[in-house]
Amino acid sequence: MKQAFTLCMINYSHWRGNKRILISFLLGAVLCFLLTEKIMTFSKEQDSILMIMEPFIWSFEDGQSIMLSSLILILLFADMPFLDGSVPYYLIRIDRKQWLTGQLLYVISATLIYLGFIFVVTSLLCMRRAFPGNMWSETAARLGYTKAGEVLAVPAVIHAMEMSRPYKCALIIVGLMLGYTLMSVLTMFVVNMWKGQLIAVLSVAGLHLFGILLNPTWITSLFHLSIEQQGIARTICGWLSPIRQATFHCHNFGYDTLPRLWHSFLYFGILAVLLIVLLYASIRKYNFYFAGGEE
Repeated sequence: MKQAFTLCMINYSHWRGNKRILISFLLGAVLCFLLTEKIMTFSKEQDSILMIMEPFIWSFEDGQSIMLSSLILILLFADMPFLDGSVPYYLIRIDRKQWLTGQLLYVISATLIYLGFIFVVTSLLCMRRAFPGNMWSETAARLGYTKAGEVLAVPAVIHAMEMSRPYKCALIIVGLMLGYTLMSVLTMFVVNMWKGQLIAVLSVAGLHLFGILLNPTWITSLFHLSIEQQGIARTICGWLSPIRQATFHCHNFGYDTLPRLWHSFLYFGILAVLLIVLLYASIRKYNFYFAGGEE
């Protein structure tokens, strides 16, 4: 583990002066600004304040926002499986499993750092009009109990307000985002080990597309479903779509057959374990290629 941790830190040393890493975090900051702008504008218009976690909750309670934040990780991890001129020297001293463990530590920790960055930036953008107390604000009440939430496309504010406190709700959303983003990144890593970088990027894009298309609203419009069929479609999409599994308001809050929160955490946990097992299985037969050298 000491050697794996050392490899992980070596990967972080490549962040210094790396424009791709800088652009990834800048894009994340721009995404946070765009998602919170409408909420902050509403708060100013209503002359009301926010709880400091609320912009993050309202912005990333939506599946499309989670998907957009995950797409930025494709740029952040564009150099997977992290092969550079130093790797042959590592493989002389350590085995393949140790090398892969170091890369996994880097992938998981970098994903956590990115999500932490998103969380902090979203909170900082609203701090001038926010308070830290663990209670919902007047702005949240207006969004939840009037039509303003529908007009601003802020999803299911009432669910969050009725089921939990702000800090707990924010932690749940961070956990769901972590599960979805790790699933995306590990999928890209596995496919990259098997088929190469281009196919890996296309596979993650296809995974996101699958989640978008598996939407009960679109399916209802396409097939003109009855009210009863709409309920069945909503349940099926809620269980099968990774994006809906990662969306807070697409869960069972005591009156439907959608997955509960613990179902989604188990869902992402099992997928992460399976993908990691596939990585360790594929590393045995993986052929390392380096520019300017032999296999």
